[in-house]
Amino acid sequence: MSKTINLIKANASNPKVWIVAGITVAGILLLADTTRRRRRKAIIIQRQDFGAFLERFDLIPFPQPPTPPAKLPLQGLTFAIKDIFDVKGYVTGFGNPDWRRTHEPSDKMALVLTALLQNGAKCVGKTVMDELAFGITGENKHYGTPINPKVQSNIPGGSSSGSAVAVAAEFVDFALGTDTIGCIRLPASFCGILGFRPSHQAVSTIGLIPNSQSLDTIGWFARDPSVLRRVGHVLLKVKAVEPKRERRLVFADDLFQLSKVTKQKTVYVVSKAIEKLSGYQPPQHINFSQYVASNVPSLKAFGQNSSNLQYGISALKALSSVMVSLQSNQH
Repeated sequence: MSKTINLIKANASNPKVWIVAGITVAGILLLADTTRRRRRKAIIIQRQDFGAFLERFDLIPFPQPPTPPAKLPLQGLTFAIKDIFDVKGYVTGFGNPDWRRTHEPSDKMALVLTALLQNGAKCVGKTVMDELAFGITGENKHYGTPINPKVQSNIPGGSSSGSAVAVAAEFVDFALGTDTIGCIRLPASFCGILGFRPSHQAVSTIGLIPNSQSLDTIGWFARDPSVLRRVGHVLLKVKAVEPKRERRLVFADDLFQLSKVTKQKTVYVVSKAIEKLSGYQPPQHINFSQYVASNVPSLKAFGQNSSNLQYGISALKALSSVMVSLQSNQH
């Protein structure tokens, strides 16, 4: 190698040397790219489904009464679902093997899945997704990243990556996904297919593992605009049967010890602000530390006084003090 470098230095003024060097470098790069493409092609051959599916099964349309014999809106169509929807008798894995291992098979069916089966569509399996739906690239280190059928060297986009790939590769007519920060729109654009994200809460999320409930939205992919429309006509008619939630303010009394504003003053100001608003129930008072301890046993010690901390204060108060100090230092 050193002889080659010395030779180039000695003949640096000769243009022919640079031409030869350039051709050599180009050849090396071309060889490396060819090798990479061959490896990629071998992976694709081994993964006939482009790595889109996590689990295969057949959920056939629900039996229909003998009359009337009208054709169902989605009859003859197949679809796949993101591994975030509940299927009765199957574990909803949420894109993570630890989650799958520590959860039981679902005893219910997601409402949207029921609606699709009732209208004649057939579900053929669950698809790969970003782990815990935290991602927009479509990559999953546990189950592998689905291969983008349009540009196989590119990522498919996520987090509904497997669903988009299953549609783009023509394994199904349409597929369900979810969109929180673009998880339908991104993979649809990356894979060159149609994706639809309806308005928030336009489609019921019953039977869906929540990621961010104030943003989570169910959407779907299709290659054919008519299929996208037919699915929309079914799902957008699904009535949410969630119970009407009471509108109530909850005051965590024990947290007011961390505030410079007294609890009485805060309760008074908030109560006056909402007294003319309709639909609000009387305020509820709770002990936040006790609430956390009863609902999340692993965090029970979070609100307890600790002898390891100065003055025996709780970890909650200690964290609050640190946050206040950090905010003060920023100003």
